[in-house]
Amino acid sequence: MSVTEILFWFLSVLALGSAAMVVVSKSPVHSILYLIITFFAISGHYILLNAQFLAIVNIIVYAGAIMVLFLFVVMLMNLNADSEPPQKNKYLLFGGTIAGGSLIVVLVAALKQSAVSNQLAQMKDGDVGLIANLGKALFTDYVFPFEISSVLFLSAMVGAVIISKKENEVI
Repeated sequence: MSVTEILFWFLSVLALGSAAMVVVSKSPVHSILYLIITFFAISGHYILLNAQFLAIVNIIVYAGAIMVLFLFVVMLMNLNADSEPPQKNKYLLFGGTIAGGSLIVVLVAALKQSAVSNQLAQMKDGDVGLIANLGKALFTDYVFPFEISSVLFLSAMVGAVIISKKENEVI
């Protein structure tokens, strides 16, 4: 086995294990922390596929911003055992297990019949997901839409500042 294969299997086990812990964990804070670990493992898979930009965006946007937002929301909700309603229906877990098992059976059947399973991903040698190629495309072919979007983002930030200021306050 090569180092890439070992790293792939390690990241796969880490992603699947932490994703299972997201569902199994009783504490919402622990679930969010396990979800962050899952996002880092998925970013590792992106790096193995030579898609560095997707890996960095995944870490910054999902593991950074959205998970911090989830963590703050959970902490502000002040969840404790007293506020939880008592569980009345024990058959809900049984129905969820049957539905999840059915979904897995359908996914496995669909993947067995797909033609994509015979194709291999290009690793190490490809230059599809490199940041240099993305930057070259953005600043040559798509420079006008890129600049228009930057003006839109700037106007949105200025609008948010103007909306949030008080009437008697001077910027």
